[in-house]
Amino acid sequence: MARIAGIDLPKNKRGEIGLTYIYGVGRSTAQRILKEAGIDFNTKVQEWSDDQLTAIRNIINDQIKVEGALRSEVQLNIKRLMDIGCYRGLRHRKGLPVRGQRTKNNSRTRKGKRKTVAGKKKATK
Repeated sequence: MARIAGIDLPKNKRGEIGLTYIYGVGRSTAQRILKEAGIDFNTKVQEWSDDQLTAIRNIINDQIKVEGALRSEVQLNIKRLMDIGCYRGLRHRKGLPVRGQRTKNNSRTRKGKRKTVAGKKKATK
């Protein structure tokens, strides 16, 4: 079992895909890491030798910010936006979409479950 940055990589996946299980590593970053380590993209994770695994670990530790350090940096960036009171920070604070999406019909992911507001009653004569 390959363990990098505190994450167990899936054994039966190609190396390029397996590395994307690490927070902060996408496809292009995974390809760059494997190219630098001199490993074929299509080699499965279980077929990596100990030397190859060590090379990948060293590259990730030295050059890329991943997992906990990256998560905390992202949270600090969001907190900074909220503290200075910019538009994006206010949207984060209110729990609304930050990147200009419409909110009249959609954005349920950010707003949460619908909160029904009762309609106004008609006055009878």
